[in-house]
Amino acid sequence: MREGEVWHGTTILGVLRDGQVAVAGDGQVTAGDVVLKRHARKIRALAGGQVLAGFAGAVADALTLFEKFEQHLRACDGDLRRAAVELAKEWRADRYLRRLEAQLLVADPRQLLMISGDGDVIEPDDGIAAIGTGGPYAAAAARALLRHTRMSAAEIARAAMEVAADLCVYTNHAVTLLTAPPEREADEHVDDIDRSP
Repeated sequence: MREGEVWHGTTILGVLRDGQVAVAGDGQVTAGDVVLKRHARKIRALAGGQVLAGFAGAVADALTLFEKFEQHLRACDGDLRRAAVELAKEWRADRYLRRLEAQLLVADPRQLLMISGDGDVIEPDDGIAAIGTGGPYAAAAARALLRHTRMSAAEIARAAMEVAADLCVYTNHAVTLLTAPPEREADEHVDDIDRSP
């Protein structure tokens, strides 16, 4: 790793369908063009499993934002939207936080939000949101599956992440998937089979 190079985590996907939200993340962490880790965990369940959060970007920065978001979530009594707005306001206003290079995707069974350091809190129109390098691939695959199948949110998230891993060199097949409300088969599943060539 070259001096000044930042560790990055990439590709987080959220899918809302039929009162369930699934958030999936790949396991790859890179520094420049070097893979440092293949089985990193980039998503968490918060608020007793009612809120899911994932990050893309510089790992240390994202962990700082996770902590800040959790603080706001507690202060807002679990209100996801209020916590997201409060984090975005603090992130934009605080001189230290403004330098953080990461994005967060947060969700509960009713809403899915993307939060950026520009003070943006974005709710997608169709219940599909993705961040990170492989995000556009994962989102495109998930939208097609949402429109043309009856797959569950968890099934769509897993299948779309597989597509993203096939296309994006910064995304791998070691997928962690969480759902809210929890689904025994989907929760905390990590696919340890690396299918990359």
